[in-house]
Amino acid sequence: MTNTTFPQQRPFLVIGATGKTGGRVVDRLERSGLPVRRASRTSTTHFDWTDRSTWKPALEGAGAVYITYQPDLIAPTATDDLTAFVAAAGDAGVDRLVLLSGRGEPEALACEQIVLTGGIPATVLRCSWFAQNFSEAFLVDGIRGGELVLPVGSVGEPFLDADDIADAAVEALTGTGHTGRVYELTGPRLLSFADATAEIGEVLGRDIAFVTVPAADYRAALLAEGIGQEFTEMVMTLLRTSLDGRNEFLTDGVREILGREPNDFSDVAKRAALQGVW
Repeated sequence: MTNTTFPQQRPFLVIGATGKTGGRVVDRLERSGLPVRRASRTSTTHFDWTDRSTWKPALEGAGAVYITYQPDLIAPTATDDLTAFVAAAGDAGVDRLVLLSGRGEPEALACEQIVLTGGIPATVLRCSWFAQNFSEAFLVDGIRGGELVLPVGSVGEPFLDADDIADAAVEALTGTGHTGRVYELTGPRLLSFADATAEIGEVLGRDIAFVTVPAADYRAALLAEGIGQEFTEMVMTLLRTSLDGRNEFLTDGVREILGREPNDFSDVAKRAALQGVW
């Protein structure tokens, strides 16, 4: 790890600046006094993965780019979009790319290679499930309601603090020695979803049930909520592939890039509880 600031005054472009990791990356860069360009569908710098006409204005004059792909790298459009985006970044003179990727996803591996071999110095952050999915994403309502329902069994997952991802992203964007590296980031412990739910319940001082349901029932419930066929199938694919045991191991990725241990799931739960999320 190095604390050497990347020698550039051009802005750091953050794609997905309103997301769980993008917002944290923006905050850290701005606190360090570095120039930041926030890019999303709702930011002043408008960026939309489905509208390539928004890419060139966002990239113009940028020095380094943090890339998050919406909706997910498993989407069938991801490889074509990433190929075109890396080419556009090269045309714009971008010096560095950092890609947020996911563990155990074959489609994500293909996207990683596109970024790493695109002719621009690049780093990949391959991440396990975010701990913040319980407090800032689709699992929050179940926790609030006292019952979390998922088509997931006892598989262990090393839930990762989004703050660790943001710290790693800033280091990759501003430090040296990260070109061509793939950092696989995990939390420090394997927890089943039932374990994680129980730990949140302990923090809150109340019981929260975890219920495992068949995948077909969960799919039907998502469709009944009006989420839509395409997004439902993407969610089901993520649950099926990333939680089938292939990621049931820990890595030293956080220590490799940051020189410290990853934050524990219980710490994330305590912070969220203090903030009144649940």
